[in-house]
Amino acid sequence: MSTAIINISSLVTNDPSLGEGPLGLVQDAAVVIDGDRVAWIGESSKAPATDNAVDAGGRAVIPGFVDSHSHLVFAGDRTAEFNARMSGRSYSAGGIRTTVAATRAATDEELEANLTRYLSEALRQGTTTFETKSGYGLTTHDEARALRIAAAHTDEVTYLGAHIVAPEFADDPDGYVSLVTGEMLDACAPHARWVDVFCEKGAFDGDQARAILEAGKRHGLVPRVHANQLGHGPGVQLAVEVGAASADHCTHLTDADVDALAQGTTVATLLPGAEFSTRAQWPDARRLLDVGVTVALSTDCNPGSSFTSSMPFCVALAVRDMGMTPDEAVWSATAGGAAALRRTDIGRLTPGARADLALLDAPSHVHLAYRPGVPLVSAVWRRGVREL
Repeated sequence: MSTAIINISSLVTNDPSLGEGPLGLVQDAAVVIDGDRVAWIGESSKAPATDNAVDAGGRAVIPGFVDSHSHLVFAGDRTAEFNARMSGRSYSAGGIRTTVAATRAATDEELEANLTRYLSEALRQGTTTFETKSGYGLTTHDEARALRIAAAHTDEVTYLGAHIVAPEFADDPDGYVSLVTGEMLDACAPHARWVDVFCEKGAFDGDQARAILEAGKRHGLVPRVHANQLGHGPGVQLAVEVGAASADHCTHLTDADVDALAQGTTVATLLPGAEFSTRAQWPDARRLLDVGVTVALSTDCNPGSSFTSSMPFCVALAVRDMGMTPDEAVWSATAGGAAALRRTDIGRLTPGARADLALLDAPSHVHLAYRPGVPLVSAVWRRGVREL
């Protein structure tokens, strides 16, 4: 079954060979979907015959958002913590323990219902691919079940047993590292693609993080790193050293950190929702982009420091507060996220790519930043199927 979406005012392809500039913009465009793939891109007047046609009505189309960093397997919320923080208390890694207690107490059914709720919420805002992590169980049983639940909904599953040191190991952090790199890893690796660690004061230091990432690599998992969110530290340079797909947060960077990212292949994933929700220093995207670092944008959706599933909101924040242009922000939220997941089949609209796209109730992708907070996504196709 083939479908043509015609009369598109402005189509973001993320392929400069197909259109104008880095976004490969095609004006007065059409997209032909055949099965779960994009079959044709071009001018609307030249679209081939198809089984079905959808008139975009002069509105814009973009690739589906690729949210490459989220924490969606959890129970409870941290409303009280957020309220207190907005009244003057600063954010620290320790608040995660509140969610750990609620998650351990939840049933599998409760955790899955919560996950699907936020996935539906994200889909309505144009997200067609998401990564999500464990990290709120911190026992072998709870980490493994979190990953099993996540793996039923996405291929992009990350083992984050090293979110913080489990409460039971508060006086024996090295013992917890041994658990994370041993029994827990053995149980979790079959359900995950990635291994992650929160390399930060109050969580895991550089040596501990390196041990965890190298152990994950021996089990076939590819590293990702929570790096340099709360202060300067070894996380970014460690990510580059171990060949991590992404270093996430990248808020506090030295010149050496920026140079390492520029010279390596690790994507800098920026998470503006976290800075918004914690009133923290904004990442300097301009500093990274100007030296050629690949930048991704993601929501970091989690109940403590960034409780948003909205990629359009993060695009608007990146433009307003992180020095990005609207074009750069949209690219980073689509193709950049795909790069952070080492995927070439998503984040772009080119023949052969997966047919994941969003129709905006606007004539241009720029409206995502121009009209912050407005629900502009009016239709979503995922794997060629219209889901909204």
